[in-house]
Amino acid sequence: MKKFNNWPTDYPDPNWFIHDRFGLFIHFGLFSVGARHEWFMTTEQVSLKEYSKKYFQHFNPDLFDADAWAKEAARCGVKYMVFTTKHHEGFALWDTKQTDYKITNTAFGRDLLAELLPAFRKVGIKIGLYHSLIDWRHEHFPLDGLHPERENQKLREKNSERDIKIYQRYLREQVKELLTEYGKIDYLWFDFSYSHRDWGWSKGKGHIDWDSEALEKLCLELQPHLLLNDRLDLGHGITTPEQFQPDKPLEKNGMPVIWEACQTMYGTWGYDRDNMEWKSSEMLLKMLIDTVSKNGNFLMNIGPNPRGMIDTKTLERLHAIGDWMTLHKASVIGCSYSAFEAPDDCRYTQNGNKLYLHLFSYPYRNLHLKGLAGKVEFIRLLNDGSEIFYRGFDPDEVITSTEAVIAPEDLVITLPIIKPDVLIPVIEITLKDD
Repeated sequence: MKKFNNWPTDYPDPNWFIHDRFGLFIHFGLFSVGARHEWFMTTEQVSLKEYSKKYFQHFNPDLFDADAWAKEAARCGVKYMVFTTKHHEGFALWDTKQTDYKITNTAFGRDLLAELLPAFRKVGIKIGLYHSLIDWRHEHFPLDGLHPERENQKLREKNSERDIKIYQRYLREQVKELLTEYGKIDYLWFDFSYSHRDWGWSKGKGHIDWDSEALEKLCLELQPHLLLNDRLDLGHGITTPEQFQPDKPLEKNGMPVIWEACQTMYGTWGYDRDNMEWKSSEMLLKMLIDTVSKNGNFLMNIGPNPRGMIDTKTLERLHAIGDWMTLHKASVIGCSYSAFEAPDDCRYTQNGNKLYLHLFSYPYRNLHLKGLAGKVEFIRLLNDGSEIFYRGFDPDEVITSTEAVIAPEDLVITLPIIKPDVLIPVIEITLKDD
């Protein structure tokens, strides 16, 4: 196995993750009923009592259909999913024995996780679970500057009475349930540590507060194959930047890291009824390609509505990306960074002797490919498999003012004038065996 800076030698084999490249993030919870932001409980400083009365009592995703969600994910071409078992609000979407604040005590009355995971496994999608390390509702979770009741002076005066060790046991027991009662879990996505934060009267929380070493040990004892992200504040695990696209493959101390770009379809992760900052299907697809070209995975988020349905605008994007993936998945799944220099506004990905050129801007007719002279066996458009002609440097050619000069180490391909009817055209270049 290739060595990565953020992957201990005794950690499980991450090769399936590196191969699969494309995942679906699903944010769902009481915040979906609020329909404005998954963090509104704290940004609006809603009390625990009011939040429970409004959103817990009125939560009922009566139109939830696990098979429908799984079908849409499979059609989109994702290879793994990550679902929110519990967000910072503390509400559990499974039938946990650790709290009454759970989905089976709502009007919905069913264990959503018990329905969702088998449906996704049935269509061949690997299972990831998001689990918040934060729990604003738990009575022993100490108040800090992120807590929704941070301005409640009576609670602040009694903050020292909260015992983080009691909360640690609660956290471990919930994780234990998830890893023992729901079959094989491929990926556990913890969220998040913030030990660097300091509000004067309180500090942020990190690995000491979560007892991350013990939590990590528990996870790997229960499911030894399990992959973990980097948010336990232990200095290792899959690196997970949010809403950010690096300009090159991520490295640390000269070594590559395993990483995953986490991106929303609009400005928030949960369902946001009035948010109009939608990324287009083409933009999302470009982000997927760009991420893979830099040795990363792409975790694209959706936020189903409070009745458990995936809204129309989300479906439009899932379908558009899925249509493209049907024809071009070979250029993403199993692919990585290529050392060849791509032309302007293009991205290369590579899998063995297959080099994939993604045309973010479609050029007029000719396109120069650097450093490929003498290395190419065949070139074709990937969407329909049709041949693309190419030529190299000819020392006997008479150059006129209307002809392009080709460097000896380069090739020029000749493209159709009319762009193929796909969001992002892809050229598949088969390289000669060394």
